[in-house]
Amino acid sequence: MEDLTRYTDQLKTSEAHVKILGDYVPVIRFNCFEEIPWLAHGFSTRGGGVSTGDFASMNLSFTRGDHAEDAMENFRRFGQAIGIAPENMILTHQTHTTCVRPAGRSDRGKGIFTPRDEDGVDGFITNEPGCAIVTFFADCVPLFFVDEKKKVIGSSHSGWRGTAGRMGRATVQAMKETYGCNPEDLVAVIGPSICGSCYEVSGDVAQEFLREFPQAQCRDFLKSKGNDKYLLDLWKANAYILADAGIPEEKIHISGVCTHCHPDLLWSHRSQGNRRGSLAGFIMIRE
Repeated sequence: MEDLTRYTDQLKTSEAHVKILGDYVPVIRFNCFEEIPWLAHGFSTRGGGVSTGDFASMNLSFTRGDHAEDAMENFRRFGQAIGIAPENMILTHQTHTTCVRPAGRSDRGKGIFTPRDEDGVDGFITNEPGCAIVTFFADCVPLFFVDEKKKVIGSSHSGWRGTAGRMGRATVQAMKETYGCNPEDLVAVIGPSICGSCYEVSGDVAQEFLREFPQAQCRDFLKSKGNDKYLLDLWKANAYILADAGIPEEKIHISGVCTHCHPDLLWSHRSQGNRRGSLAGFIMIRE
């Protein structure tokens, strides 16, 4: 049996930690969410699943070439570990948009048991118990939101395109307009993703941010390497976006877990390319 102590040792930060739950499944948990009794949440690693080969072992995707039955068993195992049944899961189909929409009980099972009825949705929000929002990653930035007062949750996917388009702001705005959330009441987590020391981008990507963000912010999260190459810190960029959207800085938590720094423990597109599995983030209001 695999030694999972490396997960708990290497992926522990001041804002996140790994627990071994259920049937021998490593789960990344966010400290700021742990004491909320009505919240189920968890972020996957590469461990604890049944997939083989390039997808070994916890691949949470039906679209990367893995055997569907193995991926389904992985969803079952991970869901069991964090207390979420597969029939309650609602899977996104992410296309690097800033589209966020409400999810409800009628959406449960979409993307896992029944077809999705719309594509290009990179974020969900909900105030309905038993609706598990599931988003997918392998270097892009996961954003998770909880309003303890209104009992509303959200989850969205923010790669460099989504970050340049301010996906975090779009999610906060959707929670405000749909459920009356006050941004000052939100707690947000910037989840496991590629860090600013690892994420090199070309000049055209850098120009997108230089056009969209104040110079002072760009100086903080965008560093020139010369030869039209830059290091882009998506964690800092998203923290600015969330703060600008009205979330207090002390309620914005950066998990500090880099996917690219730990390619043996986490899926990373920069490290493994297309022949890889996917990580997933789960969040749900308990019934």
